[in-house]
Parts: sequence; structure tokens; C-alpha cells
Amino acid sequence: MKQASLSGEMTVPGDKSITHRAIILAALAEGESGIIGWLPSEDCRRTLDAVLAMGVSVVEDGDSLRINGCGLSGLKEPNDVIDCGNSGTTLRLLTGLLAGQSFFSVLTGDASLKKRPMGRVVDPLREMGAHIHGRSNSKLAPLAITGKKLSSIKYTLPIASAQVKSAILFAGLNGSGETVVTDNYGTRDHTECMLEYFGAAFKREGDRCSVRGENRFSGKTIHVPGDFSSAAFFIVAGLIVPDSVITIKNVGINPTRTGLLDLLGKMGAKIEISAPDTQTDCYEPTANIKIVTSNLMGAGIIEGEIIPRLIDEFPILCIAAACADGETLIRGAKELRVKESDRIATMAKVLRAIGVEAFELPDGIQIIGTKKWIGGKCETQGDHRVAMAMEIARLRIDEEIELDDTTCIDTSFPGFNDLLKSLMK
Repeated sequence: MKQASLSGEMTVPGDKSITHRAIILAALAEGESGIIGWLPSEDCRRTLDAVLAMGVSVVEDGDSLRINGCGLSGLKEPNDVIDCGNSGTTLRLLTGLLAGQSFFSVLTGDASLKKRPMGRVVDPLREMGAHIHGRSNSKLAPLAITGKKLSSIKYTLPIASAQVKSAILFAGLNGSGETVVTDNYGTRDHTECMLEYFGAAFKREGDRCSVRGENRFSGKTIHVPGDFSSAAFFIVAGLIVPDSVITIKNVGINPTRTGLLDLLGKMGAKIEISAPDTQTDCYEPTANIKIVTSNLMGAGIIEGEIIPRLIDEFPILCIAAACADGETLIRGAKELRVKESDRIATMAKVLRAIGVEAFELPDGIQIIGTKKWIGGKCETQGDHRVAMAMEIARLRIDEEIELDDTTCIDTSFPGFNDLLKSLMK
């Protein structure tokens, strides 16, 4: 459905990564925390349901949560298995949290989540003394966790994973001594910002961060900024739909997340960053982002340290590259093979279905941009980010792009299509 133009001011829902972490740390704090502007998506509700199952008191009031924390050792053994649904963040972060508790718990998920690698979290936690067992030699969920007192650890991330880093730090909150994590990849640092904000016994120096166990902290009020990964779809929409001007207000621009902005700037995008309308707390920078339709150039080779900073934006980056003049070659992104879908294979297939030259590589993709897209049937593999990317692609052509599943969008962005329609002129 080719769209004439998009225009207007908008906001995007609260940041998903920050919401997960805010819920967990509010549950571990002493006293009440307020989480304002949280993301009530399916994924975040899995984390919320988990802390409820462990005895945490939660009051939901519109876009706000009031959470009465139980303290570091006040959680209770859940009466049933905790179902993390499709949320890898919920499962991995809770594995770290529960490893140091005093009770037994089991974490599971849907068919997709049960295929995603969990050994990357289990292995360092076992080095801390955790008792965790699961399928395929504890590399796959469900995971059964017998909580116990953990030892401290000094650990260097072998892969770029903020979830692994966060799981170790959460485990260290109930451990003995100081747990240190070295992150040479520059992965997103929302957990670090949140630990600092809550006043936990936390410090960071360069690539190293550490937490000292058994140090209590009090509840806080948290204003969650708009999710940059959600804003990314509208940023690209504004760039590729003719005669469009969009302003997205109060978006989180944590530099560990905004590799897409840097890259689009090099591709010729007309993007203006200005001061936000309101400041948020928890040490997260925010801004207003204005986007104007642009003639994009291929990005050439994308690899190295920028990859972790745009890993969630890969599907919509592929859409931008597909209508740019020239070639875009993404390398060093093998982690995309184990997301909600194999995003490399999935995006290569859907791009070819709409007439774009796309070549799958072991650790990335090669895209030859073209303005001549065609309609076609596309399989999203139940991946919310692929589905949203293809909804944006629909705006560029007259022919129909058929998507087999768009209900998966609600896992991260409820109301996505309504918000998109509000910009159509």
C-alpha cells in the first residue's frame, strides 16, 4: 500500500530493555518504587508476572507501576513454573537473579525461546557456584534452578551480550564479595545505569563494571524514556516514504544503542537531534528526533564495534539498505542467527520476495539497493522486528506485501499499526 507521505509529532512506548531491568531492581529494592512510562508489552509483562509470582506487590495504574520491593533476600519461591513466553531478556536476567536466591524455581518459554542458547548464561553462573540444570546439557530451557549462596567472579564476556552481563551482575547482588564483568564489546549499559541510579554497591571503570554483594538499596522513581529500537522503524519510514517529515519526542539515545543513527547519517539521512521536552532520570540521555525524506546511499561495509550498537535494528536497517543507491554489506553479526528468528536468513528471504537482491552470509547479509520493489508473500517467522520492518516496507509500493504473522508485534510494540496510521496524510 504505497503511502503518499507521513507527517506529525509522535512518541514511542517506553524502552523495553529499561522496563525489564526497572521491574527486577524495583522488586529487589526496599520500599516502594514508581516506574512511569513502562512498556506494557507481552515480553515485559512476563517479567512483571514473574516478580508477582515471587511475592512482590505491584499496583498497575495506566502507564505507571508501583512496586513494593522485598529486598535482596525477600523473594518467595513461586508456586509454579515461570513462563517467560518469547522473552529471552526475561529468561536470561531471571536466571541470574534466581541463581542466588534461597529457593527452587523453573524457567521456561515458548517454542522459539526453547531453541535459543542459554549456556552463555548458565556457564558463568555455574562458575559462581550456581546449581542450574536444563535441556541439552543445560544449554536450552526449561532451566531448573536450585538457589544458593554464590561466590564472586571475575568474568570477561566472550560474546557481545548485555543479557549475559546483566545476569551475572544480578547474581552478584546476592553473592559474596565483588563480582566483576569486563565488556570489550560496548554492549548496552542499561543495567549499569540502573544499578547506579538505585544506589547499589556498584562501580564501573572503562570496560569493567562490578557489584558488591549483600548491599541493600532503596526504591526509586523511574521515568522510562521512549524506546529507540521502536523509534527506529519510524525513523526509517520517514526517510524512505516520499515527502515525509516526522518528529519523535523524548526518545532514549543511550550511545550504546544508537549505532543506527550514526550509520544513517553516513548514508545521507536528514536527521536532526534536539533537546527533549522533559528530562528523564536513571542516567539515560533522551532527545527529540526529526526525520525528513532523504535519498539514501548504500552503507558499504558495516562491521566491527558498531554491530552491538545496532543489533536490534538489523531488520529495519535492511529495509533502509534495500532502497538505498548502492551496496550495503553487514558482517560480524552472527548473533543475529539466534534471535527470535534467524534474522539473517529471514531478512534475506523477505527481501528477495519483494524483488531486492539480498545474499545471505554466514555472519551477515549483502544487499543491493533498488527503488523497484514488487509485492510478494513474506514469512516473518513470528519475529516482531521482522514483522514491523515489513510493515514499513509496505509503505513504499503499490502492490501488496502479504505477511503471514503480525500478531507477534505485540511482544514489543502494542499499538504499532495505530501509531503508524496516525502519521499517514
